[in-house]
Amino acid sequence: MKKLFTITLLLLYYFFSPAMAQSGNKFSVKGSVTDLAGKPMEGGTVLALDKKDSSLVTFGRVLSSGAFELRNLDKQAFILKITYVGMQSFTKLIEPASEVVDLGAIKLEPELKELNGVSVKGERSPVTIKQDTIEYNAGSFKVQPNAAVEELLKRLPGVEVDKDGTVRAQGQTVQRVTVEGKEFFGRDPKIATKNLPADAVDKVQVFDRKSDQAQFSGVDDGQREKTINLSLKEEKKNLAFGNISAGGGPDERLALKGNLNRFSKTRQFSVLGMGNNVNQQGFSINDYMSFTGMGQQMMAGGGGVRIQFNASDDSEIPLNFGGRTNGFLNNWAGGVNFNNQFANKTEINGSYFYNKVNQDIERETSQRTSLQNSSFLTDQSANQHTGNESHRLNLTADKKFNEANVLKWTNRFDYRRNDSEISSLSSSYREDGINGARELQNEGQRKSYSAGDGIRLNSELLFRHKFSKKGRSMATTLTYGLDQSDKAGGLQAINKFYKGLSAPDRVDTLRQVNTQDNDKYTLGAKVSYTEPVGKGKYLEFNYAWQKVSNDMDRKVFDLGKGNEGQVFNPLLSNQFENDFIYQRGGANFRATEKKWNGTIGLGFQHSALNGHLILQNTDIDRTFLNALPSARFQYNVSNSRSFELSYETDVREPDMQQLSPVVDNSDPLNIYKGNPSLRPEFNNRVTLQFRDFNQLNFSSLFGFVNLTYTTNKIAQSQTIDEQLVRTYQPINVSNDLNINGSISKGFRIKAIATRFTLSTFLLYNRGLTPVNGLENVTKRVESRNTLRAEYRLGTTFDVSASARLTLNRTAYSVNSALNQKYINQNYTAEANWQLAKVFNLNSSLDYAVYNFPGSDFSQKIPLWNASVSRSFLKNNRGELKLSAVDLLNRNVVINRVAQANFVQDERIRSLGRYFLLTFTYSIRGMQGPAAGGVRIIQGG
Repeated sequence: MKKLFTITLLLLYYFFSPAMAQSGNKFSVKGSVTDLAGKPMEGGTVLALDKKDSSLVTFGRVLSSGAFELRNLDKQAFILKITYVGMQSFTKLIEPASEVVDLGAIKLEPELKELNGVSVKGERSPVTIKQDTIEYNAGSFKVQPNAAVEELLKRLPGVEVDKDGTVRAQGQTVQRVTVEGKEFFGRDPKIATKNLPADAVDKVQVFDRKSDQAQFSGVDDGQREKTINLSLKEEKKNLAFGNISAGGGPDERLALKGNLNRFSKTRQFSVLGMGNNVNQQGFSINDYMSFTGMGQQMMAGGGGVRIQFNASDDSEIPLNFGGRTNGFLNNWAGGVNFNNQFANKTEINGSYFYNKVNQDIERETSQRTSLQNSSFLTDQSANQHTGNESHRLNLTADKKFNEANVLKWTNRFDYRRNDSEISSLSSSYREDGINGARELQNEGQRKSYSAGDGIRLNSELLFRHKFSKKGRSMATTLTYGLDQSDKAGGLQAINKFYKGLSAPDRVDTLRQVNTQDNDKYTLGAKVSYTEPVGKGKYLEFNYAWQKVSNDMDRKVFDLGKGNEGQVFNPLLSNQFENDFIYQRGGANFRATEKKWNGTIGLGFQHSALNGHLILQNTDIDRTFLNALPSARFQYNVSNSRSFELSYETDVREPDMQQLSPVVDNSDPLNIYKGNPSLRPEFNNRVTLQFRDFNQLNFSSLFGFVNLTYTTNKIAQSQTIDEQLVRTYQPINVSNDLNINGSISKGFRIKAIATRFTLSTFLLYNRGLTPVNGLENVTKRVESRNTLRAEYRLGTTFDVSASARLTLNRTAYSVNSALNQKYINQNYTAEANWQLAKVFNLNSSLDYAVYNFPGSDFSQKIPLWNASVSRSFLKNNRGELKLSAVDLLNRNVVINRVAQANFVQDERIRSLGRYFLLTFTYSIRGMQGPAAGGVRIIQGG
């Protein structure tokens, strides 16, 4: 424990140590900027350019007073350039003779040439600051031929791209990437950054996007979303552009990918497609949010959204949360995205997406479960095949009647088919804590299958009205949802139980088939009214009503010998119908000032569950009433430095499945039964976050702390019998505590042209899990500490390396002998080298060290990939690449989970070494004239 916190504290000390401050041979430049009449040029851009090659050294902005200052500059000559929209640029050679160079008052003159009020552009600045937006001139940051937007972003000062494609700007994660201000295949930034070609982009604009409600009403609700907008070159508009690639290799390996785009001022049209059998997924968590409609709620204004993923979710999207892909994956997908803007202030946008995924997993697990004075071990090997196929259609219509009235209709429809086959073998042993002897208690052989399909429809109609009094507004939302699914399956299981004998004492055989039909309907309405009560002060009143009707019919039939004859099993079958109705009303007080804004609110939620268990002829009627306070305060020290403190509450009611006292024996050795006495759990959540981005030296500091305290937590109690058959049942425990926090520091050392990122993440969880009537307290601590370095030499060479140390400790109150303490390590390195402008070499290494004391799963796994490519054809539109993946043929997925009252180690066999020869062709449309500008050479 001491080592864990020592490492974390050392990293925190290093973040804030005075040694981090750049000192020594430095100087500052300051002055003031006005127009000829003496008006301050607030928001003007101040650039420091290298004297030798005009590369960007740093940049800043002019304050409201007209003053500016660039600090911590190396004591060497450079070019100072000041720009402002509509004014002539100011340029001066600075040769430092003291620690502070004061340029005094600088007056900018108007542009000499204008056409229709728009300045004629000459030499373009690499960076321009426009109010709260930082705009990069893409032409000033050179990338390799056929590069995607992701490669362009890596070269922008203040923008970082992680290995998994996550984009960070000014220390914050970018949540939305738009093209010409329009969404591109929903809200996942990676779809745009990984598919659009970099040479189509004219400008990259980085800003904090306000919520839709705040943009409409003019009342700042404090919600922000870090956004990047890609502005396209004029010659790319009205012309088709994109990329298409095809690759193949031994063992019938293949990878296909392509995109085609066409944009204009009022229309956008894009086509994406991919197919491979080399474990490339292509979808992230943001895809899931877009396709299921969660994403639209996040910035709609109002209350928060809780996202929860369950192992039983029928998700047809192969989510990629980062890390290595499990098993063997075949993936085929394609889609169309369009946006049309009409003259009558109507905009229609939508997308269609098709996805087909087949995945095979070979898994070995070893789980050690703690009891009061003993433990038992369960070993299992399983083969699993899953197939998912889906069609998704999104359609949104926006109608702006006038400045005061807006209507938005959002529709999402999907059809899905899925099938699954699982076969497994398991053995459970009771362990002697003194001499380590094992005694076999049960063996299980299980085969199950299921297949089904379903449809889902969500429709939302939103009307916003803005009154003539500034700040007074109203919003009304109507929702309708439909979710229907049908599934059929079967189970065959042979379970042998032992009592110290070499032969089984009892053998249970199950042969069953089942069908399940679900019908779910949702109706909802929400209205909110905002009234100004003073300068920058507002009262918001809100009311929401929702009704969810759910009918489920699960029938289980026992099969006779030879799988003949079906006998209905009422004990395992479940038929219910229920209505869940909730009403929520409340009020919020909001205050907004130039530097800060805050909200405090109180809501009351009444919910009622009326259910009927048909087979048991039993009614379940429950009502719940909760008060839900909330508060939020945000203080902006400057445009690049802020902190936020929030407190929110929410209620999670038990669903009908959890309340139904019906046995689920899908796994006869792990039985589940509902609990009609469940109460809702109540969550209290406190969040503190801060950010600091220094645009002078491109350093960033970002951190957050989350604390969640839950009362009446719904936990899974376990009853374990003498032959180690587990029965799970949800019950309420008194409380649960979860605290997590992270801090990340990014900085560059210009002398060695290298950028460093240091980050640490700390998690503490205390949870209660009843085991055989005893309350087991599980305490878990995890610390992840990462160091990453990136070196870039123009566009010809770049190298990156990282090291991550993860420390884990888990303690169990019922049996301290099973307490866990282990350290995992992960090291990565990647290099890219361009030769003779047409050859590109790439090599990467991912080295993982898993160290689990007392386990056979401890391993060292190196993954080495390499590729060589050559560009050819006119303007290097073609590329031929030879790739080798997992050259050492060592790929395997290792996981450890320590929680509740067990520790589980898992090994999954995955796709090993393969080779691909890939041809890529760039569709660029008509080429325009080369744009002038300052040449940028990024030096870290």
